[in-house]
Amino acid sequence: MTADDSYGRLDDDDYPAYTMGRAAEMLGTTPAFLRALGEHRLITPLRSEGGHRRYSRYQLRIAARARELVDQGTPIEAACRIIVLEDQLEEAQRINAEYRRATETAHPSAMA
Repeated sequence: MTADDSYGRLDDDDYPAYTMGRAAEMLGTTPAFLRALGEHRLITPLRSEGGHRRYSRYQLRIAARARELVDQGTPIEAACRIIVLEDQLEEAQRINAEYRRATETAHPSAMA
């Protein structure tokens, strides 16, 4: 990968651009917190060639939500489960909205 390719990936939410130390610093947490999220399978960081954990912006948003819940007193296990359920609900709502749009397009008079 050339330098130009790397710069182009900086806009990619899934590109693992952040080291564990930098990710923890950005979130105002510890590397141990990020490791715990991995142990609970909420996020799975990619590994560099040297074996170091690397996090994407998408993973950092999930970790930030987990930190919010933990800071409010939610146990980390419960926080991870809540986030998974929130994600599943969001996906179900998206699918339902697509289904409604498809139904309205196919049968406009049925919606009146």
